[in-house]
Amino acid sequence: MCPGRRILWELSQTPTGCRELQRRCERMSSSVLSTRLDELTDARLLALHSDGYHLTPLGQDLVEALSPLGAWSRRWARETNDAAAED
Repeated sequence: MCPGRRILWELSQTPTGCRELQRRCERMSSSVLSTRLDELTDARLLALHSDGYHLTPLGQDLVEALSPLGAWSRRWARETNDAAAED
């Protein structure tokens, strides 16, 4: 999962601060996380509040819009894995 999408997904579960996001996204370097948070905030998809980062209404809409694509990609992965196993 790309860093930006992972951050959006994590924040759709619950708002949180940078340290907790770093823990949840353990494979993401702190510099990449910081850059992506800045980009997503500049794009008005996230907002920083006193209790951490939150999805904005635009960010929530984006997560909802991506949901069908996520379901499709999981189905595609299953079907391609099944086809590879049959070969």
